[in-house]
Amino acid sequence: MEKTFENWLVVSDIDGTLNNKMRRLPKRNYDAIKEFTERGGNFTLASGRLQSSLERNYNRITPNQPAVVLNGAGLYDYNKREMLWRSTIGIKGRDFVRYIAKEYDEIFKSVDIGVYFDDYVYIVKSGLLARSTMYFDKAPHEYVKSLDDVPEDGWMKVIFWSNPFVINKLQTLIREENKEKDAEANFMSSSALSLEMLQKDTHKGVGIMKLADMLKIDKSHVAAIGDYYNDWDMLKTVGLPACAGQAPSAIHRICKYEACHCNNGCVADLLGYIMSGKAEEDILSGKI
Repeated sequence: MEKTFENWLVVSDIDGTLNNKMRRLPKRNYDAIKEFTERGGNFTLASGRLQSSLERNYNRITPNQPAVVLNGAGLYDYNKREMLWRSTIGIKGRDFVRYIAKEYDEIFKSVDIGVYFDDYVYIVKSGLLARSTMYFDKAPHEYVKSLDDVPEDGWMKVIFWSNPFVINKLQTLIREENKEKDAEANFMSSSALSLEMLQKDTHKGVGIMKLADMLKIDKSHVAAIGDYYNDWDMLKTVGLPACAGQAPSAIHRICKYEACHCNNGCVADLLGYIMSGKAEEDILSGKI
């Protein structure tokens, strides 16, 4: 009798992991996901995107569980068309963003700010980086003059966009000011051109483990695969962290399974490792 995998949850990042460097889905990944879900395995995606932006990638494969959206701030069920769980930025975090914007206006003249809600983005200033992100993500959005024009409740995520020099300067300022004011926020670098803010103790790994709890899947059988530093918290949280071959060396060091380059279908490598039974053997032997 063919073995099934109802006791496994596997979650994949998208760009540089599920998709190759050209943002295309390797057929090898599609085939492996299809086999895994047909054999009872639980599979979904984790992304920093809104649910509408993520949906195109979600529908290209055969996932069978809700997706982790907005870098872990939400858990969205595409079948029910509803957010099952969310972690919103509290009043301290919202006030901290306004404080930074006001106190350091000379920096913010070259910084775009995006405030993300369930499936909508308010953009303060409309520079090239913010406009191109909205274009490529096909995100529902509008441009506003200031943070005062953004609704008070429901902030899921904030993104700051600028050139690397300004982002580095902004990171330093935020690190220093956050120690003083305790914004109750989690800051992460998603690229050299952007800095993201979520509610404290919120990241992809939190959303994944919320889903695992709903499915009653043990942490030892929760796997995630990513390729960059914005996947760090996710990989440190799950039982079986895996990375694409091209991931930075620091990411490789925290992973228990190293797959091939994303261009060659790294998600298929991870699923093959699980479906072969080798992952189960390594869990039982204490290797992972």
